[in-house]
Amino acid sequence: MRIARFSIDGNVAFGAVEGEAPPGSTEGLVLDIIKGIPFADFELSGTKVPLNKVRLLPPVLPNKIVGIGRNYADHARELGNEIPDTPVAFFKPSTSVCGPGDPVEYPSFSQEVHYEAELAVVIGRMCREVPRERVADVILGYTCANDVTARDVQKRENQWSRAKGFDTSCPLGPWVETDIDLARAADLTVQCTVNGEQRQLGRTADMIRPIEDLIVHITEAMTLLPGDVILTGTPAGVGPLNVGDEVAVTIEGIGTLTNKVIKRG
Repeated sequence: MRIARFSIDGNVAFGAVEGEAPPGSTEGLVLDIIKGIPFADFELSGTKVPLNKVRLLPPVLPNKIVGIGRNYADHARELGNEIPDTPVAFFKPSTSVCGPGDPVEYPSFSQEVHYEAELAVVIGRMCREVPRERVADVILGYTCANDVTARDVQKRENQWSRAKGFDTSCPLGPWVETDIDLARAADLTVQCTVNGEQRQLGRTADMIRPIEDLIVHITEAMTLLPGDVILTGTPAGVGPLNVGDEVAVTIEGIGTLTNKVIKRG
């Protein structure tokens, strides 16, 4: 099931996305409004609205976003970094989240902002110290993410909070796909285009550490809450974004997340 969060006539709701559409299009898709929330038992209301009549919002509002750096060997090498012995975790605040079609605001303190296409894991239940064999039980589904990064700031400062945590630096969407299991999630195509030109093309099979290892590692230290998001790393091919660019992240079996870069007002 594809679960979207949307607004219509000033009201916010979740809905199940039905129908098929060409990549990057919403034509022909409808939303069956959900009675309840996707993190508990819910029902489909049977009330349907065309998806192109609503505004899609970030599919979840996470309490926290846990990013994993340097989880693809080729990406680590392209930036001149060693492959880490353990997962490199960092946080993006909830205020960094924006949704499909929302602008990414180029921060005033950076001169080099990069795209990073990533598979995002959406947590479905509160969990801590999750054993590897129970990882599937705590996952609601998967969505597309762009870990937008102020690369010059990341290089200049000894920690990544400002470089990866500025407002609008975490586009998520267009929805959460719940029908992908761990085996399939372990080998999905991840693609990024800028102004229609392909910049990244990789597969989650190239991750150094799989999703199971990441969730075990993270939950050894902290409790994850429903709606929290884990960014699993980006393949090689990262590069600069400029004001006016349209950046799109497409992940096999999920969909396409598109955002335009604007100057921060």
